[in-house]
Amino acid sequence: RLFDLDPDLLPLFQYNCKQFASPQECLSAPEFLDHIRKVMLVIDAAVSHLENLSCLEDYLCNLGKKHQAVGVKVESFSTVGESLLYMLERCLGTAFSPDVREAWSKLYGAVVKAMRRGWETLPEGD
Repeated sequence: RLFDLDPDLLPLFQYNCKQFASPQECLSAPEFLDHIRKVMLVIDAAVSHLENLSCLEDYLCNLGKKHQAVGVKVESFSTVGESLLYMLERCLGTAFSPDVREAWSKLYGAVVKAMRRGWETLPEGD
């Protein structure tokens, strides 16, 4: 869904300097699948620390810095969020109520807010 919403994100996913010719090629790459697992681990950590998301602030800020360093734009996270909600809706079906959508949107928004700090924080000495 991510590449359907924004095909311009495909070039951001390069592994060992290999440029993917198509979304399908990227989606089948073991490195991309590993990246997806890591994304889901971050989501899992956010869910696990729902009552105290602040304990993840530094980690998420550093994660934001890493994404900025490889050319990810903050705006791209809205596309990722839309893709996440789409996947949840497809998997949960009728259980994906408006309240559930809102809860997931808030959680994802909190994660992105913390990651945005990575774009705002300059390395020491700058």
